[in-house]
Amino acid sequence: MQVDKLRLKDFRNIKTADFEFDGKMNVICGENAQGKTNVIESIWLFCGAKSFRGSKDSSFVRFGAEKGESHLDFISGGTLHNAKMIFDDRRTAVLDEKNLKNPGELAGIFNAVVFSPADLSLVTGGPEKRRRFLDLFIGQIYPNYIDVLRGYARAVMQRNKIIKDYKYDPSVSIMLDVFENEISEKGKKIIEYRKKFLGMLNGYIPGIFSGLSGGKEEIKAVYVANCDAILLGDELKKARKEDSFSGVTSKGPHRDDIDLLINGISARQYASQGQKRSIAITLKLACLNVIFEVSGEYPVCLLDDVMSELDEHRQNYILNHVSGWQTFITCCDPSSVTRLLSGGVFRIKDGGVF
Repeated sequence: MQVDKLRLKDFRNIKTADFEFDGKMNVICGENAQGKTNVIESIWLFCGAKSFRGSKDSSFVRFGAEKGESHLDFISGGTLHNAKMIFDDRRTAVLDEKNLKNPGELAGIFNAVVFSPADLSLVTGGPEKRRRFLDLFIGQIYPNYIDVLRGYARAVMQRNKIIKDYKYDPSVSIMLDVFENEISEKGKKIIEYRKKFLGMLNGYIPGIFSGLSGGKEEIKAVYVANCDAILLGDELKKARKEDSFSGVTSKGPHRDDIDLLINGISARQYASQGQKRSIAITLKLACLNVIFEVSGEYPVCLLDDVMSELDEHRQNYILNHVSGWQTFITCCDPSSVTRLLSGGVFRIKDGGVF
């Protein structure tokens, strides 16, 4: 996967901008609020996904303009494609001069992995952040997983509705049996998928994190299951009485977590800000490798504000030793660019490219 050219018109604060990118490393630098992240975001949107900033489609249009546009020339599977997005009240997309029903149809045609400062929540946030991280990437490489996840969520929702009545009417156990069987069946598959994916990640995490830390630190990701997958059905039955008072299903993979350990101790509790950022970056870079392992093609790598709180060694590693895929980095500090041995540099000021 490689981006060749990007053209923006009335996108965010950018009136017009044309980019021709390096096939390996591209650094987009400038002061805060000048438009660096807007460039990264415009590329990400061609994945067919929502903005990683949680923005509405209408917010992509430059203030005072009627609509915004972005055009992307990229190579996927050895084929050159041209894609276009139009932004007004909603997004519309065109691929190779063919109108798409919705931008989501671009998923799988253009692929990218993005890191943003919000991804620190992978280390510092609650378990739901890490579960979402797993589910998002597993769904990208194993589309069947999405159906399993949706079926599981529906079964849990139905059990939650019924379990509240269990303390008053034990006869609802007949209906509970139906949904608990489905939760058990699909829950086992979810856990299997997650453990498989995490095992693949752990094949790359140590090497990447060792490079970032100069070999001084070790990291490991451990899957923490709420209960044994084989015993999930039995555990659900045992929990009926307790769950009838809380009104929620207390057992199953929707309560699972990932334990991130740095040198054998909890990163969430004891890691420094720089270490936490390094761990989050490592997880995303490891995903690039796993996607390549499964699909045979690296996605584009988008790293927003990745240099903050990293020491010189870690910055140098990201700029000059992360290889195999095309990378885009935004940064504020001009001195970071001086350490770049090869690649393209784009300076952004007031939405313009210099």
